[in-house]
Amino acid sequence: MNFKKDEDTDELGALMNLDHSAVLQEARIFNQTPIRPRHSRLLLAKILFLLYRGDSMPTTEATNLFFSITKLFQCKDMSLRQMVYLTIKELSTISEDVIMVTSSLMKDMQPKSEITYRANAIRALCKIVDPSMLPGIERFIKSAIVEKTPAIASAALVSSLHLFGEAKDVVRRWANEVNEALNGKAISQGPSFFGGSNPNQVVSTSNIVQYHAIGLLYAIRQHDRMAVLKLVQGFSGQNKSSSWMGGSGATLRSNMAYVMLVRYAVRVMENDPSLVPQLHVLLEEWIRHRSDMVSLEAARAMCQLRDVTAKQLTGAVNALQVFLSSPRPTVRFAAIRTLNTLARTHPEAVQPCNVDMEGLITDSNRSVATFAITTLLKTGNEASVDRLMKQMQGFMTEISDEFKTIVAEAVRSLCRKFPGKHSVFLAFLSGVLRDEGGYDFKRSAIEAIVDLAKHVPECKEAALAHLCEFIEDCEFTKLSVRVLHFLGEEGPHTARPSMYIRHIYNRVVLENAVVRAAAVSALAKFGAAAVADPSLQRSVRVLLQRCLEDREDEVRDRAAWALRMAGGERTRDKYVRDDSTFALAVLERKLVEYCADSGAAARGRFSFDSVPRISRAQEEETRARTRLETMDAVLTGSAISAPSASKSATATSEPGTPAAASAGFADVYEQQAQYVSKLNAIPELAAFGAQPLVSSQRAVDLTEAETEYVVRCVKHVYEAHIVFQFDVTNTIPEQVVEQVEVAMEPEDDISDVLQPVVVVPIPELRCDEPGTAYVAFERVDMDTFPSAAFACTLKFVVKECDPATGEPEEGDEGFEDEYSLEAVDLGAGDFMQASYLPDSHALWETLGADAECVETFALANFDSIAECVARVAELLGMCPLEGALTPKSKAAHQAVFTGKWMGTTKTVARTRMTYQKGTGVTMELAVRSEDQGVSELVVSAIA
Repeated sequence: MNFKKDEDTDELGALMNLDHSAVLQEARIFNQTPIRPRHSRLLLAKILFLLYRGDSMPTTEATNLFFSITKLFQCKDMSLRQMVYLTIKELSTISEDVIMVTSSLMKDMQPKSEITYRANAIRALCKIVDPSMLPGIERFIKSAIVEKTPAIASAALVSSLHLFGEAKDVVRRWANEVNEALNGKAISQGPSFFGGSNPNQVVSTSNIVQYHAIGLLYAIRQHDRMAVLKLVQGFSGQNKSSSWMGGSGATLRSNMAYVMLVRYAVRVMENDPSLVPQLHVLLEEWIRHRSDMVSLEAARAMCQLRDVTAKQLTGAVNALQVFLSSPRPTVRFAAIRTLNTLARTHPEAVQPCNVDMEGLITDSNRSVATFAITTLLKTGNEASVDRLMKQMQGFMTEISDEFKTIVAEAVRSLCRKFPGKHSVFLAFLSGVLRDEGGYDFKRSAIEAIVDLAKHVPECKEAALAHLCEFIEDCEFTKLSVRVLHFLGEEGPHTARPSMYIRHIYNRVVLENAVVRAAAVSALAKFGAAAVADPSLQRSVRVLLQRCLEDREDEVRDRAAWALRMAGGERTRDKYVRDDSTFALAVLERKLVEYCADSGAAARGRFSFDSVPRISRAQEEETRARTRLETMDAVLTGSAISAPSASKSATATSEPGTPAAASAGFADVYEQQAQYVSKLNAIPELAAFGAQPLVSSQRAVDLTEAETEYVVRCVKHVYEAHIVFQFDVTNTIPEQVVEQVEVAMEPEDDISDVLQPVVVVPIPELRCDEPGTAYVAFERVDMDTFPSAAFACTLKFVVKECDPATGEPEEGDEGFEDEYSLEAVDLGAGDFMQASYLPDSHALWETLGADAECVETFALANFDSIAECVARVAELLGMCPLEGALTPKSKAAHQAVFTGKWMGTTKTVARTRMTYQKGTGVTMELAVRSEDQGVSELVVSAIA
């Protein structure tokens, strides 16, 4: 294939301007005799280009083309044959009767064929074969897996991995052959289809074969925890005297296989926390591996472990510190990116690397330099900020927008850490806003300035001035709207609000309709502000009246609304100054359900009373969490692992802790809306009401995570019923359990208050397929809110099953069994709906002292105020307001909680706490409610 350069250029140009019909007409050359290899190869390339470009091809055309291409098997040209294999694989998904080419592919798999033929024939055959026909070629694939030629063995292993999704039962039978390929053992099953009849023939020890083999072996064993653990231990150097599946201890020679082994070890640690100490030792050994690839992966895995301590990170950080001085840019980049991610959670552990990272600031690879500076900003001290910011300004124009966004996010995180350096940060951010950049980068810089203005009062007016300058020449409508909204929120509370009104009104004159509408809303906030003087309000009204003549109806409507709202103080408080908002996910779900119900309109208009409200601060918490997850995905280079890590962290957060609070109340309400959908799908429970008045914010674990049956409980309170929801997961692959139900027995006699009425069992529960059982009680005495503990027992019928298929054994009637669970407590907090109530101070005064209940508690069991306030929030079941769960002092703290008793009665709780070492926490709890009895019940939740 020695073509001239101009010929290659002409062929490339021909591919870029292909006509579908012309290519199909040209395909007639496949039927010519003799076959013209070069022209046929070029035409096949054109066909592949059309398919990759996304051109649709009718089934009839594809089938005719497919069988025309099969005639090219008569030509022995190797390059043509490779193109034939590629085209057959692409056409097999849209053609009919493709199985007819099996005989030609089987012929190419014969021992006397070229290695290239054989490997590609296996890939093509596994692509077109039907899962029902797989047993017919099973012996050929098994022989190929243990073939001595690396290309053939690798092709068979990869093809088997692709087949696993459609034919799991068949591929699982190949585990012995896969294990032989991984171990490098001799073939032990008789004559080989490919390699003759020598039973002692040595299997190839190619590294790539081991890499593919360990991936397929994990896919086969992934649902068997013990098998995966043995896989990790067997090929990690442990237990060499008793290797898994028999034989001598195996050794991995493939570095990529070691990387996969590290990832499998991390998954085992996540699934079974009891194995963490044992596998920690393995990770530390892999950190010292001779291969940079393996060492980096092990160090990254160690840094991402949940609840890892600074001492455990020492080995990983030392290894990464060495890699920072590597001559290879990829190694330096991987090391600094891992340290950058670690600095978000353990900055003190990364500080020993500061000297090495400063040397990377001038690295020729600007990506490495960007990560070095942003990591130093997180780990350095206040004295080093000025120097780092000056160095960073030097190369901002040399890096891509993606890394500019990372820099802006790093500066944003520093705004709260070093508020004294606000002038340096503000100068840097305002400078980058003047430079060229995309939307994401400019948005990150704007949000950083907004954070500075919110949390550093000294720089608020300077930050607003920079934002006003930015919107004078902003090319992004969304950013202009964001800045105008923020000016409307903060501008009225500054010393000279009229200065910002001029910039806002300029947008009404010069911008598009979207920006003009946002500017009108901002002006309305200036006029409605409680601190606005009469002259300013008159000026704003004049400007709004001018907006009534705008050519866009949205702008006119907003101006008319603003003028109407300026009529009275009470109206402004309700419609302009109230900073609460609806939980948008729940609102969307309610609206969809209302529109889908044909009879809903006849029953009445849509009611917003059923939609929970959240504060702006809570909404921002949810947005900040999403932003952090996105940034984690960028920093780690994976859009999958970061969210899952966050998800697991959220799932394991204890109720009432700051970690749980940061999960966002909007997510809690969305989860409760999903509970309603499940409850209403069960007729016995749907009769209790349209939805529960109160549902638990967090599920309570009734078993350990690594037990045979994992059970979690959620409580739902209706007007006259209480429903206990039990989410059950069976973790035993060899068993199927049927008629699963939970027996609940109160520890005290409460028959005069609660009576069991409904038990909803799970008909069948297979391994790793969660199911939900319900137990419902009726409230006999509606005026009594019981507090009780229930002893719980899981009862079911056990049947043996095939772990591979999950189907119960035929004729097995099973046997009854039971499993003890932890007790479930029902307390006063379970009747409280954690609802955000705006302007809690005014509500406190409105409720008055007549319905107030005050009690003082000596809580000697708590070692800190943070621990105490988290537990109090859990017991009360109320919504903690901003700052309630994050005490700023270790000696004293005040917290405010709001909620609705049984979803209707507004309640506010205030706590004052002091801590002294040796005596614990002393807390004063004051509760005001619309009902004196409710106040007493809330206080009793702590007692």
